[in-house]
Amino acid sequence: MSATATSPSLAPIRFETDPGRYKHWVFEVAGPIARLGMCVQEGEGLRDGYQLKLNSYDLGVDIELADAIRRLRFEHPGVRVLVLDSRIPRVFCAGANIHMLGSSSHAFKVNFCKFTNETRLYLEDMARETGIHTLAALGGTCAGGGYELALACDEILLQDDGNTAVSLPEVPLLGVLPGTGGLTRLVDKRKVRRDLADVFSTVAEGVKGRRAQEWNLVDQVIPSSRFQQAVEERARAFAEVTGVRGRDAQDAPVVLEGLGGAYDDGGVRHRFVTLEVDAPARTATLVVRGPQGPPPPDPAAARAGAQDLWLLRAARELDDVLLDLRFNRPEIGTVLLRTEGDAALVGAHDRFLEAHQEDDWFVFEVAMAWKRVLKRLDLTARSMFALIEPGSCFAGTLFELALAADRSYMLDDPERPCTVALAGLNRGTYPMSNGLSRLQTRFLGDPERLEAALGLSGPIAPAEALEAGLVTLAPDDIDWEDEVRLAIEERASLSPDALTGMEANLRFAGPETLETKIFGRLSAWQNWIFQRPNAVGEQGALTLYGRPERPVFDWRRT
Repeated sequence: MSATATSPSLAPIRFETDPGRYKHWVFEVAGPIARLGMCVQEGEGLRDGYQLKLNSYDLGVDIELADAIRRLRFEHPGVRVLVLDSRIPRVFCAGANIHMLGSSSHAFKVNFCKFTNETRLYLEDMARETGIHTLAALGGTCAGGGYELALACDEILLQDDGNTAVSLPEVPLLGVLPGTGGLTRLVDKRKVRRDLADVFSTVAEGVKGRRAQEWNLVDQVIPSSRFQQAVEERARAFAEVTGVRGRDAQDAPVVLEGLGGAYDDGGVRHRFVTLEVDAPARTATLVVRGPQGPPPPDPAAARAGAQDLWLLRAARELDDVLLDLRFNRPEIGTVLLRTEGDAALVGAHDRFLEAHQEDDWFVFEVAMAWKRVLKRLDLTARSMFALIEPGSCFAGTLFELALAADRSYMLDDPERPCTVALAGLNRGTYPMSNGLSRLQTRFLGDPERLEAALGLSGPIAPAEALEAGLVTLAPDDIDWEDEVRLAIEERASLSPDALTGMEANLRFAGPETLETKIFGRLSAWQNWIFQRPNAVGEQGALTLYGRPERPVFDWRRT
């Protein structure tokens, strides 16, 4: 067990799974309709000490959900609609398990909310990017995070049985906020009136029946006698919608096999991505290695060799490493981003991706896998320094790592040359949460400099990269070692709380979107509220939930 793991008494969390190992979801595909039935096993929590009653969920439940969404996109090209329902009578989902939250560390609670937010957004991405519609069938009580899951779907159908309600009870019952975008989606996505949203968010029992539909909390309310029939009819109607992005039921599935990584106190080792931990220094080095050969000749060959396709495997490995870093190594504050390999080969793979992402669904999904993992990097609460040295391959897709970094250092030594390179993919294939590319965000308000940078052809040397604004600093060989070392040591000496706040403020310049509101505004509030005595003190609402005692609040507004 690593000294930097979540807690001395807790085993590290692993994020790889597959349908054969699901404990909490029933995953079914019948022609163009897929169904994910929530059937949470009470005694199968990720940790001991709580029961997952009433389809309440913990991180383990959401790990399975994220895996199912990913597999739906790669392994089921004939699917046109996803129905989310419950296999437990009279309940859809009671939300995040309260006793799990109450017994978890502050860092775990915040990272749990962040991962769950990302998973909800993946559902919305799937509908927007592929045309696979999502339908939430609420055949029972739907509270808290359960309703937030429904809000991430395209449509919500509610059973009208006199008892079934939707609710966000966090404020009146727990003294916290809905943790996965519920408040933001109410007013931004569903356009619920502010005053009605205010009432809804402070009524613990929620809203049911016709009022839920009138307030636009759900799309349709259906009598119990017709509910299952109506869900089936709506799913079939969605499935008949044309224009699903290049997906063909006759295409062979691309099965996502296990990555087979090695994990220990010293880090994580995958084929193309490794994490090397220096626990005493509270730093880690994350290395992404480039491809070892040319790209496949065509998309059919890419699908046939998907398990070894560098673009797909490297994205999946990087995602796994980032999640391991977040949950299992909380004391690591600074991550050094390095790449190794042939930049020309990276460029060749990027050109393959760029050439086929518009006309082949699988290649498009590979590009979107990179979009998602780069967003995960943006949203990871660690200081990121990119180190560009001889042997690096910060080109195209991998140059996005340097753009995502808080700083980038590029060695300027004529005796040991190194370069960076841009590609068409850097123009906007991988947007940030603000809807802009990382280059657009970097040159916000200076479109001429943005176009000048994108116009640079061929490998870009240190002086040119510095002049173009593509790197932060370019020390020479005499200053390199000391300048990088001092920067890392200085970073490690600063308050991690202040750095998390500073980095989150600086990373997302530009327009505010649903995503930036959820991750910026909501995450900041959760970070604060989850530490306030009114929620987690000895007499706080979250601490006392389920007990006969009433919470005792400090009534001062701050």
